[in-house]
Amino acid sequence: MRLQSLSRGAVLAYLSLLVTQVASTALTYKIAPNEVQCFYTYADKQYSKVAFYFAVQSGGSFDVDYKVTGPNQKTILEGSRERQGDFVFTVNELGEYSFCFSNDMSTFAEKMVDFEIAVENEARAELPSKQGTSPEHLSSLEESLFKLSGQLSTISRNQKYFRTRENRNFSTVRSTESRIFNFSVIESLMMVTMSCLQVFIVRFFFQGARKGYV
Repeated sequence: MRLQSLSRGAVLAYLSLLVTQVASTALTYKIAPNEVQCFYTYADKQYSKVAFYFAVQSGGSFDVDYKVTGPNQKTILEGSRERQGDFVFTVNELGEYSFCFSNDMSTFAEKMVDFEIAVENEARAELPSKQGTSPEHLSSLEESLFKLSGQLSTISRNQKYFRTRENRNFSTVRSTESRIFNFSVIESLMMVTMSCLQVFIVRFFFQGARKGYV
């Protein structure tokens, strides 16, 4: 195999270089009704890539407003009543970028938002070479590693998607269960009230008949 031309240590070293090129933050935040919450990240390298992902896990109609603003208060991304989003944009200006979520449309419902912000440097690390290794072997190994990185990224996105679906379905089931329970309680109270009212009416009729008989 061609991969045998390089040592295992060289491959691990290259993979570690790939990992250090990405700085990411993954959080879960509960947004209260009529609340606007912002999160910030600093981009110190021009033309780097910023990946922004969010998904509303529970609450209301699973929607939220979002807005991404650059260092000069320039709006980069904006949307209203979105359930989830996955965006990548290039850093043209160095500085602080804000990622804001708004729940102004809700009066009572809280929203649970799962989001991730990742700043990735576009520069590709150089693969450590070994004496006697041809450039074709290096290029083949490099492309294989980047292909593997892309597949891992796809798997991660699929996991996020299924996690969001699972959380939303669980939230819907829990909401339905709560509504059924409340409806059952109200129905039981109405039945008890009607029974008591019927007993009172029947007793009233009998008492009136006894008075007329006397």
